[in-house]
Formats: sequence, C-alpha cells, structure tokens
Amino acid sequence: MALTVLTPKIDRDITIQMMGDWGVANLHRLCGWLAMEMGSRSGPGSRFATWNGQGGTDAIIAVLSGIVDTSFFVPAPFAKTVYEGRGIYSSDNVNRLRAIATLPQDDRLVIAIQSKFGVKTLDDLRHEKPPLTIALAFDDGENMVGFATNRLLKAANMSRKELENWGCSFLEGAAPWDTMPHAIDGTADAVIFEAIMTPYWKELQAKHEMTFIPVDDEVLTALEREYGWPRGTIPQDRFAGLHGPFQTVDFSDFLLMCRDDLDDDIAYLMAWCVCETTATIERQYAHLSPRDSPLTYPLDPAKMCQTSIPLHPGADAYYRDAKLIS
Repeated sequence: MALTVLTPKIDRDITIQMMGDWGVANLHRLCGWLAMEMGSRSGPGSRFATWNGQGGTDAIIAVLSGIVDTSFFVPAPFAKTVYEGRGIYSSDNVNRLRAIATLPQDDRLVIAIQSKFGVKTLDDLRHEKPPLTIALAFDDGENMVGFATNRLLKAANMSRKELENWGCSFLEGAAPWDTMPHAIDGTADAVIFEAIMTPYWKELQAKHEMTFIPVDDEVLTALEREYGWPRGTIPQDRFAGLHGPFQTVDFSDFLLMCRDDLDDDIAYLMAWCVCETTATIERQYAHLSPRDSPLTYPLDPAKMCQTSIPLHPGADAYYRDAKLIS
C-alpha cells in the first residue's frame, strides 16, 4: 500500500544493529527487508546487522541495554505488560521502550490433546487428571510462549507442579520445529503452542485425532486483568473437526520497537520503510494464502501505526505526515 509521503533520505552513514529470531524464521526476514530498504536511503557506508534471538524478553533487554538499536517482539500486545512493569521482565527503564510499527500476524495460543483421553474442556482435564506427556515451550525468562503457557495453566488452577503430581511430564522446546514434532510423532499426547498458520498443525491432525480445548472465560478474564493479554477466537474452519469457534489467548502481531533515544530521522525512516515498501515484503509471502502466511498480508499502514506502547517521536512524525494519525 503506497502512501504519499516523500521519500526520506539520511545522507550520513548509519550503523543499525537489529535483533530477529533464531535465524530461519520471520523476524530475520523482516530485519533483512528493513535493512535493504533503509540501506538504499542512507549514506553509502551504512551498515546493518541482525542478531539472533527469540523475539521475547531477550529482544527487550537487548534494546534497553543498547546492544541493538531495534528489535521485534512477539506477540505485540504483551509489550504493554512489559512497558507497565507487569510482565516477564521488569526494570526501572522499561518505560524507555518505544514503538515503530505493528506488523500483522494472526495467531493464537492453542491447547490440543489426543481425543482418546476424552478431555474436551479444562474442567475435564482438572477432574480426569490424565497422565499426559505435554509438548510446550520453555519458560526460561525469555520465551513468551512458555511464559504465557504457564500463566494460563496457573490461572486455570493447574500449575506445572500440580500437573506433575498427577503424573504429567513435559517435553520442552523454544520454537515450533523443536516442540511440535513431539506431538506429531506421538511422543507427546498433548501440545500447548502457537504458530497456528504453520504446517505443523496440519501434520499433527493428519497423524492423530486431536481435541482442541477452549480456554474458560474466567481464565481469560484473569489473564486480561493480571497481564493485559487479549483474548482471541479460533474460527471453526481453522482446524479440522471443530464443531464451532472457541476462545483462547490471542498471540498476534510483531512489534518493531526501539529505545527513546534512537535518532528521530532513523525512526522516521524505519516507519516510512515498513509502510511505504510493503509490496516488497508481501511478495516474500505471496506463495501462501494470507490465512496461512506468518505475515498476514496485505499490510495496512492505518493499522500498523496502532501500537501497544507509545510511538517513538520520529515514527509518530511519519504517521502524522502520512495522515494516519492526527
């Protein structure tokens, strides 16, 4: 979606350090896109580097400590929790975080259990107490999937220790490719994870009959109250065999963030690049339908300027020039 703001140019050489993901997923691709577009509009000696990360608390620490200039945080709404000092990372300087843009990814945190156990609700799980082997993410202080999973279970009155007491065990990973395979090959009886648009979930259902567990309204309300996490809906046609939509924790969107002392002209150029060169990154996902794409396209700058933490003044200036905010 092309807007009408004149192309900005930074004449001096700049060096920008970014943090993406493990190296083969979407955040690295987004960093590469940003580096390419910014590099062609800055001094000829400009340099851009992308650090590996998880897109969680590590991304926040890297920005606040000055290790990197910008990073992506997932999921975007959780950044507000951190900014307010209520989340996985709390420090006196979290209020120095600023946003450049929100990039869309339609995702949810999902609980699925092999149907042979007869569990259809969280209440069933609490009362039946099946000795499940559960594939889930590390709760290591950085991974937001693991952090959210364990807080969801605790809000549902099923702490990890309680699950272990009735015979459950856990197979942990950091990313879909080292977590979901446990459920696909049957080593795990259940899985709690996100990335619902990836092929892993279809592979899982091709191998096993799975029951998807809705998250109770009171659990979602507790998570909203404690952490500010929004609820999301899984539509009936997202997974095979659903009898209707169900609610769970929303795990959507990538937040491009920086620190408040990033130069205004750099933040302006970043915001311009992500909004004015959307066609470039959309082509990278065009082989997938928007529904199955990890980046939900087409990108809409009118939504990208809506962020869970305050905008950097440079990004704010771009959005005002583009008449996206007033």
